Amino acid sequence: MSENNERAQDPNYRAVKVERVGQKHYRATNKNGDTLDFGQGEGMLTPVELLLAAIAGCSSVDVDVVTSRRSEPETFEVLSSGIRKDDNGAVSLDDIEVSFNVKFPADADGEKAQGMVDRLIKLSAEKDCTVSRTVEHGASVNFINENA
Repeated sequence: MSENNERAQDPNYRAVKVERVGQKHYRATNKNGDTLDFGQGEGMLTPVELLLAAIAGCSSVDVDVVTSRRSEPETFEVLSSGIRKDDNGAVSLDDIEVSFNVKFPADADGEKAQGMVDRLIKLSAEKDCTVSRTVEHGASVNFINENA
């Protein structure tokens, strides 16, 4: 695949390559060669589920990195959900909600970590989570057919 060389030289440039592995089975690969299989079928997350996972995952990292310096969580679960909207055949997700269930031990360090969770969730939503902020504020998406 061709890449806009000037674009790829930008230090803020991010990219993944997606290849078809089989029928309804795809593989995303990043610049380090790390891969993630997805698609439609048994054992695979769909692209929409990956979007929801990316939102939850981004905010999870924001909260976990800071709180786990104080204490290891007893429970750390994040549910990301949305409502599929069909607007005359144009589909999207709306009303996306990210719900945290994070609990720490009932000791001094655990209580300090627990006390940080609300503030870190808010910081993630308002400033730190690139994924949710991109979805919420929108980004231009340009589709290019390299063989046209």
